Amino acid sequence: MRWQSAWGANDVLQGYAQDFAGRVGDITGGELKIQILPAGAVVPAPELLDAVSKGALDGAHTAVVNQQARNSAFALWGSGPAYGMDANTLLAWHRYGGGEALLAKIHAAIGADVVGILYGPLFTQPLGWFKRPIGKSEDLRGLKLRTGGPALDLFAAMGASAASLPDAELAAALAGGAVDAVAFRDLSSDRRLGLAGVAKLCMLQSYHRNAEQLELLFNRPRYAALPGGLRAALATAADAASAELSWKTIDRNSSDYIELRVKDQVKFYKTPDPVLQKELEVYDQLAAKEASANPLFREVAESQRAFAARAVRWDMDNNVNRRLAFDHYFGPKPAARGKT
Repeated sequence: MRWQSAWGANDVLQGYAQDFAGRVGDITGGELKIQILPAGAVVPAPELLDAVSKGALDGAHTAVVNQQARNSAFALWGSGPAYGMDANTLLAWHRYGGGEALLAKIHAAIGADVVGILYGPLFTQPLGWFKRPIGKSEDLRGLKLRTGGPALDLFAAMGASAASLPDAELAAALAGGAVDAVAFRDLSSDRRLGLAGVAKLCMLQSYHRNAEQLELLFNRPRYAALPGGLRAALATAADAASAELSWKTIDRNSSDYIELRVKDQVKFYKTPDPVLQKELEVYDQLAAKEASANPLFREVAESQRAFAARAVRWDMDNNVNRRLAFDHYFGPKPAARGKT
């Protein structure tokens, strides 16, 4: 199979795409091989859906949210607060809560002859890299902020001058003043782009891309022609690669977090709760407007909300507080009392 990804040749996500292809080769004993070309090798990344649908490519490694220009409902797979779900919980909704059927319904509605398999939960994206701390939502007003996808509308509604720029230009744009701030992806990817070399302040936590995951996009006729055993192998490879991606991301980002703090002297701040609350309020306004205009958006949002109401409640009530344990083992120790 001949695929193309939405990522540059040196992008961390291109490495994950290659990992998936390797899993497929291992599981099938070499019977099925996937060649994954980098972004732009055959078509520009925004044209991947059409290229796969028409058979110009057998498949693509991308993200559902990248296709939101074709239908706004695609944005709900990874953009926004996801009703409190993280990316792994959103994948659970997709697999067992009706998301898979809804994605197929949207593909059919736009005439895309494709099959999408979701995998690879990604972690919360930082609010971004800034020249001064963001203490309140008003601090975003007037800032020239680089972001992408549906987050453009969110930050614009919060008063920023939101714009999209190519990844390779971000560090230079921030250094030269073309933008005041950059929101990209995760700490490892941000460090590779050189953002820490031109900005020494990063705001962690945001709802603008809180629950994103990756997509394996197949040309439907090509996928249907595969023997059942190979289709099962693809599903198994996706699950295996999903777990491996999660573990690699934890390892890479935690290591880079230390390097950024110690070696690159980056100061990290938690985005204040009032800013996060404002994101939620603005997102709800934008989502309500979109739901009234697009029945598919409304259907996906209602399905996600129903799943999140039980899944997130269970998660918060059931799983023990990690902060308490972390502070116990790694937090400051109380001063020793003098002997009496």
